Amino acid sequence: MPIPASEIYARTFQSHRSALMDLYAQLPDEQGGFSAWEGGMSFIGLADHLAGSSQMFSSMIAGQAPARPAPGGGSTTLQEARDRLAATTESAAEAMRALTPEDLARRVPAFGGREMPVSALLDALIAHEAHHKGQIWMMARMVGVKPPMFVKM
Repeated sequence: MPIPASEIYARTFQSHRSALMDLYAQLPDEQGGFSAWEGGMSFIGLADHLAGSSQMFSSMIAGQAPARPAPGGGSTTLQEARDRLAATTESAAEAMRALTPEDLARRVPAFGGREMPVSALLDALIAHEAHHKGQIWMMARMVGVKPPMFVKM
């Protein structure tokens, strides 16, 4: 029997997040405020951004108008950011798994006031996750941390 599309979305999202969580576990706590350039997001800021983004996308998928997450997310330590990232990983993946084929085709309010199919929002969320994962990988290398070179499914 084929794997449902909602399960594939959840697994893909979780594979990116799992790799991120493995990397965040390796980061020294004192590097939480590191950013690659002046004014750029730090490790803490990026974790909060990804956590907030997955919550925002989940709200949009539920049919709520998009609302930007609060800047920074409020974590003051790397451990708080790790915990927030972990909590939103499970809630987002479970929300994805619950989607039916009809849900994936349903159009919802999205960016700029236009409507998009839920499947397109999930594609955007996963692309956003991958984009920032690459950024975090480079930043980790900059502080001497070798990112894990495997993906869990």
